[in-house]
Amino acid sequence: MKVTINIDCTPQEARQFFGLPDVAPMQEALLAQLQDRMSQTLGAMEPDALLKLWLPGSVPNLEQLQKMFWSPFNAGEKGPERKK
Repeated sequence: MKVTINIDCTPQEARQFFGLPDVAPMQEALLAQLQDRMSQTLGAMEPDALLKLWLPGSVPNLEQLQKMFWSPFNAGEKGPERKK
């Protein structure tokens, strides 16, 4: 014999029926904390903040920045000349 019972209820009603605790207040509190942390982290990801973090204070303009980036590549050109 095979018996099938279909129960139509919400998750909250099922938790109450089985005597499980209501975790909605805890989830809301954790979600609020998560949202606050994400907002703080996104504030640090703004372009101005990233440039200040990545670039040293001694680089006043873009031309010096380019020279700083290209200097390791240009250093190889100053070495001994290769035989042809």
